[in-house]
Amino acid sequence: MTFPKIRPSRYFHCAALATAMLLSVNVAQAGPPLICHTFEIGQAKSLPWISHSWNLNGSENYDTKNLAADTLEILKPDTPVLVRMETLRRATLYARKDPVAAKELLARLHARATAAESAGHPDALARFDAGYLVVTYKQWLGQNLPHMTDGMRMDANPAAGVDGYAMVKKAIALRGIAFEGDDPQMEFAAALITLSGPRDEHARHAQKAIAGTKTDALLAQNLATHFLGPRDQTVSEMLAKN
Repeated sequence: MTFPKIRPSRYFHCAALATAMLLSVNVAQAGPPLICHTFEIGQAKSLPWISHSWNLNGSENYDTKNLAADTLEILKPDTPVLVRMETLRRATLYARKDPVAAKELLARLHARATAAESAGHPDALARFDAGYLVVTYKQWLGQNLPHMTDGMRMDANPAAGVDGYAMVKKAIALRGIAFEGDDPQMEFAAALITLSGPRDEHARHAQKAIAGTKTDALLAQNLATHFLGPRDQTVSEMLAKN
């Protein structure tokens, strides 16, 4: 999988990606689900951003050399999973502009998860962050769309060959042991990851995420939002349908 070096002013629109994606998957969604939909995080801190989900450039003044450090600073133990998802979404969009920053961020998140494992104290959130970043990299950095890159040289995707979903599933299992129950926000992440399959696993994740809205107001808000606009289906409807 590869991703292009792009100019800071270059805009990549999810609607354009949808056509390319629908040629290879059965899920009728408007672009990569982990990238093209902004997650609601209330007033929580995340990476700087200047517009809505249709602006996939973020802040043109942001220095991507700080991407790894800034992202890890946000991904603290008390940071909710939904905030982690939105932060890693933004980080992936910035990473497409800077291959060095992309590799550094993935390496540091993977090292953090591995260090916890080696110390005998597996960290569910650290494993989730690393796995979720792998999947977002594959959904966005892995898009090979020459008609949108003006023939620019392509660089290797640092997440190629890594099973991010397996890491997220392990994080869910660890979280369940620690809290003696499901983590609906992690289940929501896994449901989005599996929109195009495996179908049985997607159904289980979706059911647990939807059930979690009864006690999680922020999750309920996210599932009630429309994927891209008022004419589109809600996130909850999209999960249930697939």
